[in-house]
Amino acid sequence: MVSETLCLLPRLTHSLSEVIYHKTKGNPLFVSRLMLSLSNEGILRPSLSRRRWEWEKEKIESRELPDDVAIFLNNTIRELPEDVQSSLCILSCFGAAASISFINILERALQKTIRIYLDVAVTKGLLDIIGGQYRFSHDRIQEATYNMMEDGARRLCHFTYGLSLASLSIEEGSDGILFISVTQLNLGGPATVQDPSQSYTVAQMNLRAGKKAMEMSDFKTASSYLRHGI
Repeated sequence: MVSETLCLLPRLTHSLSEVIYHKTKGNPLFVSRLMLSLSNEGILRPSLSRRRWEWEKEKIESRELPDDVAIFLNNTIRELPEDVQSSLCILSCFGAAASISFINILERALQKTIRIYLDVAVTKGLLDIIGGQYRFSHDRIQEATYNMMEDGARRLCHFTYGLSLASLSIEEGSDGILFISVTQLNLGGPATVQDPSQSYTVAQMNLRAGKKAMEMSDFKTASSYLRHGI
């Protein structure tokens, strides 16, 4: 992409391509944005005497991604259909990546279609599918998506996902779903609890997760779950 943009042979842009790939992980959105920023700053510039582009590798290596990347990403994400935005926000609540099998479980728990909209995000370069996982193609994309939600709304989402997965973890007896469920409940926090029955569920699920973690000799995690359940 770098050699094509600069109309130079790949062997001439190899060192620049390596630096840019290291900073952007090859994400096309970031590559174009970073190159534009470098050009505006004069670090990447056309040379009339050499009749080609030239650059200052050391300065580029020390350069961070453009400050407006977060704004750029927010605008890019907000231009997507609402269902795609919603699905990206759901994924962002579970970190940088989630397995396809877990997304299938989440669809059942939430009774909501997610995968087909994540596939749209893949075509837009916002997500990759690697090793059976949907993965944000850069951590800044996950960060921007997650921060699109207000703090209160985000906590409520975590809590809602936790409750939905809690029922499924009990039905299927899945330790993996149990731990994910409890983590989501705890990320929601006490402020999202709306009635005593939910408080009881949070306490019971943390107790289950704590006991299971102790069985696995993960005492630090067990202690955290048990404290949240009090």
